[in-house]
Amino acid sequence: MDFELRAAKAKWEKEQKEKKEKARKRLEQERKAREEAAKRQEAIEAAQRIRRIEETAAAIAASAQELEDLEAGDGIIFNRVFKALLVAGKGDKIRLPASSFEQLSSQSAIDKGPMFFEVSAVHHGSRPSTSSSAASHLEQHEINGESSKPRSTHAGVLEFTAEEGVVELPPHVWHNAGFSDPEYLSKNIHRGIPEARVRYVRLPKGTYAKLQPEGGDFADVFNHKAVLETELRQHASLTEGDLLTVHHGGVDYGLRVLELKPRTNVSVLETDLEVDVVGPGETTSSPQSRLSPLTLGKAESGLVEEGKYTYYRFTIDPQTEKGIEARTLDILVHLEVETKGGSDADADLYVAAHPLLYPTKHQHQWSSHDVGSKVICMTASPSTGESTKVVGAGGYSIGVFGFQGNTRFRLWVEARAAEARVSHGQRLGANAGDKEASSSASQLTQSDDGFSLCQNCKQLVPGRTLMLHEAYCRRHNFACQHPGCGVVLRKGDKDKHVHCSKCGLGLTSEELAKHMKVFHERLKCECGVELEMEAMVEHRASSCPKRLVSCRFCGDMVQAGAPADNVRDRLRDLTQHESECGARTADCDACGRAIMLKEMDIHIAAAHSGGQSMHRGDSLFTGSATPAATLPANEPLGARSGAVTNQPGANRVTDSSISIQVECPICSTKFGGADREQQLNSHLDDEHFKTQLPTPMDLDGLFSPAPTTSVPENSLRSLTVSCPICGMAVHSERDLSQHIDLVH
Repeated sequence: MDFELRAAKAKWEKEQKEKKEKARKRLEQERKAREEAAKRQEAIEAAQRIRRIEETAAAIAASAQELEDLEAGDGIIFNRVFKALLVAGKGDKIRLPASSFEQLSSQSAIDKGPMFFEVSAVHHGSRPSTSSSAASHLEQHEINGESSKPRSTHAGVLEFTAEEGVVELPPHVWHNAGFSDPEYLSKNIHRGIPEARVRYVRLPKGTYAKLQPEGGDFADVFNHKAVLETELRQHASLTEGDLLTVHHGGVDYGLRVLELKPRTNVSVLETDLEVDVVGPGETTSSPQSRLSPLTLGKAESGLVEEGKYTYYRFTIDPQTEKGIEARTLDILVHLEVETKGGSDADADLYVAAHPLLYPTKHQHQWSSHDVGSKVICMTASPSTGESTKVVGAGGYSIGVFGFQGNTRFRLWVEARAAEARVSHGQRLGANAGDKEASSSASQLTQSDDGFSLCQNCKQLVPGRTLMLHEAYCRRHNFACQHPGCGVVLRKGDKDKHVHCSKCGLGLTSEELAKHMKVFHERLKCECGVELEMEAMVEHRASSCPKRLVSCRFCGDMVQAGAPADNVRDRLRDLTQHESECGARTADCDACGRAIMLKEMDIHIAAAHSGGQSMHRGDSLFTGSATPAATLPANEPLGARSGAVTNQPGANRVTDSSISIQVECPICSTKFGGADREQQLNSHLDDEHFKTQLPTPMDLDGLFSPAPTTSVPENSLRSLTVSCPICGMAVHSERDLSQHIDLVH
């Protein structure tokens, strides 16, 4: 009995224990579930708080950005992200899609004047973790939004022809917007096509800019003002910190924008901008100039590698120029090549006057290709006539070209008295004029009695010693029988004297190989033409479309380009650049009208000076033509009576030449009588120029108050200007241009 009770008790205790364990486990599970639910709820609430903070921050940022865009755009909002595409081009003009034009025009952006845009590269940063606290997220947002603000630049707009969703950026905008920065490339290159943020802004007109060259080469540029004007003409804006790349004479110069006024980003359109160029050594260290300075009379040593150039520069002062003009001084450029150890290294010498900074075998003014050391005399002989190269005050560049091997050399320039000039004879590369000049000094005149001509060397010798001289001369000397040569050599040098098979120039056998390579190996020009060196130099100086010319309108050294498209510009001998550059307008100093630069001479001759001497370089006219009497533009030609005066100080002429006839310059029809000029003008308008006269309705608004009497048609036609060449009166300046093209 006791046994059964104990067994029942043990069983009951065991069951109670199991029930308690199950109850404990169930309570533990419920507790864990409540804790997990609480954690999940806390996480959800935290995520909701973060999302609300993000939404609030985004709304605040969007509102601030909208206000900033509204203020920056002067009431116009345009802030979009495009795929950025690098395209070839100059300046800072970008291309946008057509939808951008619709968006801007709908806000009347066109009415506000030129459009400017802020362009920046879009940086794709990592998103913050959702488990971070709100404070840390706000701190991260502040860091990403403020401290790491992307670099930006400003640009104008060229066209609205880009593909939808794409903005086309020229190199200037691409690099300054930060797309070329190593940091940007390392973080975003794996994302494919980069993105650019483009925002419409309004920019004030710039008044001041400080630029600093990145290197020392820009100091060698001849005309900084003209170069910068040409470059800035292709830009619409400037931004502090931008790198402005100036292309001049085939070389790219980098200038950093250090300071701008009145703001850190300004417009350069239709404004007078004061520009200061800071020396590269004032604030930063920079590489030296490619043009090493030379002092007259002081030698410089150097090393030039084969196929490369080493450049120097020197200056001729006005005092030395006077000696050159008086032919008491010569400028000699010496190049002494070191030939120690039997080295066959050699270098060539090229010289050019500024603004050509870097003379080459394609483009130079003086050159020497002698084997070994060489000398260039830059003062041409009077016997060379029109081929004389003018040497005056100013800067000159020297290019030492490594013809063969690595060449060590000594270079110096000296101003030597003309009497001390040494004739070097016929040297490799000397032209015919130089040979005549060198030989004429040693010739004697046959007018002196007692002299006879040696039949071997063709020199005049005293008659009493002629037989002895000829016997000695024939035994020791050899006269070259090649046509046009006649040089007298020692018989021991006979085998060394050869002639070029192409040009017939007399040379030594050592010089022939170099002569053939230098003068007769065809060179390829940038424009694709292949010519020998002398023809190439002439081509680069006169007809190559890629030759550098000094523009008569902007003063910069630019590529000439193809012949001008306009026939009138071709008749004026304007290059393609000058035709485009001359199409810019400037205010006439006399009347204030906006006149094209290339038409300024015609305007001044017709409206003001009446054909007297003109300005702006090469003119279409000269002051030698006698102009006809002119009247103010608002006075009808038929109102003339009595005497009229040409120019101040001119003689008075009376109106007694009624019998004189005038002839149409196109069809030769003659007109006479007192109104012959009106008849000719009417004939030209009706038969040739087809000039459209204003209608009476158009004339109503031109005069205030309206005239009480009717205006005869002939009086309207007689508002004339006179041709500064022949004096014929024509209807307008446009007709004057056509008259000059057709007649003169």
